[in-house]
Amino acid sequence: MTRDNKIQEKIMNINFNKNNDDLVPAIIQDATTKNVLMLGYMNVEAYSKTVKTNKVTFYSRTKNRLWTKGEESGNFLNLVSIKNDCDKDTLLIEVNPVGPTCHKGTDTCWGETNNQSYGFLSELENVIQSRREIADSEKSYVASLFAKGINKIAQKVGEEAVEVVIEAKDNDDNLFLNESADLLFHYLILLQAKGFTLKDVVKILEGRHS
Repeated sequence: MTRDNKIQEKIMNINFNKNNDDLVPAIIQDATTKNVLMLGYMNVEAYSKTVKTNKVTFYSRTKNRLWTKGEESGNFLNLVSIKNDCDKDTLLIEVNPVGPTCHKGTDTCWGETNNQSYGFLSELENVIQSRREIADSEKSYVASLFAKGINKIAQKVGEEAVEVVIEAKDNDDNLFLNESADLLFHYLILLQAKGFTLKDVVKILEGRHS
């Protein structure tokens, strides 16, 4: 089967006619951060051009023509994958964006920064950072650790690591999980004390994986 035939086969599985306008919404998601960047619309021609060029192309309802994102600004959306939803009428397109996505210069069309998020752990990193900035270290355990310096923080991580090893050899899962949480918490503090975040560690792991 030729490439054009494969594209045509995929097009046949997309319901472009559901709303009688020959268009389907296309949700654009960053393949790395998983943040939603924008929403556009595609017709058959836009879909075909996107797949053939690996640069996301929409059908502009205001310009009444095909529009490749970045054709003027250079802020292209490089195609990673396209998924059709359960009703076959909405596309989820993962991309590697070049520069900001929104025409107003922001990372997303909702004005948000396109940062990698690790859920609660990212929230915890922000809390640690805010506690670090507290002038009176007696009011915050985290601030007191930072005030004592890198040696104390590193020592605390070592102590928590030993506790995890000890509890791993026993059968009390609750204690093991609690000690694991303590270790992770103090490791996040150590990372910030060294000027790093989880993102830096994840980047190393991703490099090893590839």
